[in-house]
Amino acid sequence: MSLSMYQASAPVFQRMLRNLKTLLQKAEAHAEARKFDAANLLNFRLYPDMFPLTRQVQIATDAAKGAMARLAGVDIPSWEDVETTLPELIARIDKALAYVESFRPEQIDGSEDRAITVQLRSGPLHFTGQEFLLSFALPNLFFHVTTAYNILRHNGVEIGKRDYLG
Repeated sequence: MSLSMYQASAPVFQRMLRNLKTLLQKAEAHAEARKFDAANLLNFRLYPDMFPLTRQVQIATDAAKGAMARLAGVDIPSWEDVETTLPELIARIDKALAYVESFRPEQIDGSEDRAITVQLRSGPLHFTGQEFLLSFALPNLFFHVTTAYNILRHNGVEIGKRDYLG
């Protein structure tokens, strides 16, 4: 039995976005229980040259919506990066989930050989759909969700591997 492009993309994006949402909800509960402003977590970063938590979440959601749009051959919706609270970041995740869930298998399946170009500051990257999904889109999502997890865990939020994996 073969695995379709839809099966290899949408369910993975959905699961990781739901897991990221759970991490942020646990961060909210952690801040409430310890009576500190949850906003303190938003600008935390693991190292000075890394993005803070807020940007990690924004990039993770952008990665999911961008991948689905590219695989389907449709324009990527543009979302402003204006979130300043955990509830706003959770709402952004919900928006990304709804977008990923709006795609049907027939929009994604067959995109293995679709030419996909990703424009980076350093220049364009060219992929086939399958290369893009497996070597760029999924690793990018995992990197930013993992980094968000690490920021929260480093700050004492009681999360573990099971929270990350779902």
